[in-house]
Amino acid sequence: MMNILIRDVPADVHAELQKRAERAGRSLQQYLVAELKHLTDLPTMDELLDQIERQTGGRVGLEQAAADLTEDRSAH
Repeated sequence: MMNILIRDVPADVHAELQKRAERAGRSLQQYLVAELKHLTDLPTMDELLDQIERQTGGRVGLEQAAADLTEDRSAH
């Protein structure tokens, strides 16, 4: 496994992450690894727009793009 070092995390952010980890019954490290994994499971906006472009030929309206985004997120 690889390591990530994050410097200069604001105290209030660290405290909130620690609270969330405790509520989840995990160490801070375990909690953050799970959250990072969750982030990588979701497509980025660019990836999502690329998927939509491939599916519809490149042109969709805003409402359709929003509906596709909602559908894609609910699938994860």
